[in-house]
Amino acid sequence: MVLIFLILVAAYLMTFIVPAGEFERETIDGRTTVIPGSFDYLADVANLHLFRIFVAIPEGLINASQFLFIVFIAGGLFHILQRTGALENAIGVAVHRVGAENNPRSRNLIIAAGTFIYGFFGVAVGFENNIALVPIGVLIATAIGCSRLVGVVMAVGGIGIGFALSPINPYTVGVAQGIGELPTFSGWWLRLVMVLACLSTLTVFICRYVVNVDYKDDQPAELNKRLQDYSLSRRNIMTLGIFIAGLVIMLVGVFTRGWYINEIAAMFLLMAIVIGFANGLGANELVKQMMEGAASVTAGALVIGVAASIQVILQDAHIIDTIVNSLSSLVGDMPIAMAAVASSVIQGIINLFIPGGSGQALVTMPILIPLADLIGMSRQLMITSFQVGDGLTNLIVPTSGGTLAMLALGKVSYAQWLKVIMPLLALIYVMCWIALVAGHYLGY
Repeated sequence: MVLIFLILVAAYLMTFIVPAGEFERETIDGRTTVIPGSFDYLADVANLHLFRIFVAIPEGLINASQFLFIVFIAGGLFHILQRTGALENAIGVAVHRVGAENNPRSRNLIIAAGTFIYGFFGVAVGFENNIALVPIGVLIATAIGCSRLVGVVMAVGGIGIGFALSPINPYTVGVAQGIGELPTFSGWWLRLVMVLACLSTLTVFICRYVVNVDYKDDQPAELNKRLQDYSLSRRNIMTLGIFIAGLVIMLVGVFTRGWYINEIAAMFLLMAIVIGFANGLGANELVKQMMEGAASVTAGALVIGVAASIQVILQDAHIIDTIVNSLSSLVGDMPIAMAAVASSVIQGIINLFIPGGSGQALVTMPILIPLADLIGMSRQLMITSFQVGDGLTNLIVPTSGGTLAMLALGKVSYAQWLKVIMPLLALIYVMCWIALVAGHYLGY
């Protein structure tokens, strides 16, 4: 909370240095996009009062309310699941049969499988859509004798990398290729190579480094009994069936009905109610368990709202477009391969100010696609560069509500997360930059 508040203060101070400015925008097919070359400075924008910092915090909480409430509801759902013992029993039985409790090789195999499964969800389902799956990663890590941190890195890292480099990401690639007038999901092969290589790197990073981190857990996740004592009852199997059926319905809604955070949160609430009643909970006890689960993630949920206040300040000062315009102009005189790398860095910086892949694509692609044409860079390479910069920084920027929501459910603090994930992210960025340079010389 302190770290994010300091970033908020820095953003406020930035409003006195960066002049206000705006692009003109037009709406095409229901999408509002920037008109290239239309940027102009604004002369009549007053400086923000110091008190605006504190007003921005409740406004940020309101703006990020959908992320707060999905955290509260998912916290309640998993608290009820934990009370039934169904997930813990299933994971305990599976880990015992694999023999991972006494075998580092089997343990690493489970970590690798978990990382790629979470990566697949990131590739195919999205980012925020997978928020509620993070506690399962914590349970898996606990069952194989690892810390909560291992489970969170496996889950959040896998989802984040899968989403960031997905060959079929409709939120970033789909929107950007629509603006760039390219076939949807064309150029998938380079992104597929990148995502597989980076998920493999994440697996090795967890097995070689994260499992050995001296992580001091304020809320240690512990199994209630020895692995050999776990078994699945009929009620456990029924509970897991309801949970899996709920996830399937959620995925169908995401892919066919355009469901997003509010609909997913509603599905989690319905799942909690059905699972609670199926396990014999009365109405009052069900509400009590939901409240206890929500209370356990309150601190992490409030961090999301404070982080959202950063964008409130930047929008009030009208400096986001100024920053986008200034950064995009930096790549014009660079060699094409270096411009691709620089574009990914610029998109990463912009992601701090414009969280959300499709929103960032709508703002930056109308500027950068014509720029790519002018300097001789392929549109495909520019879009992939945008995807790398936007997607990977979701794992660290405090304005990424989805990431903070996942950390809240995993009960790992933002500061602890940054400390462990930054070395990995630096390595993955280098790998992606090499891929972008190679892509240019391969005619991508």
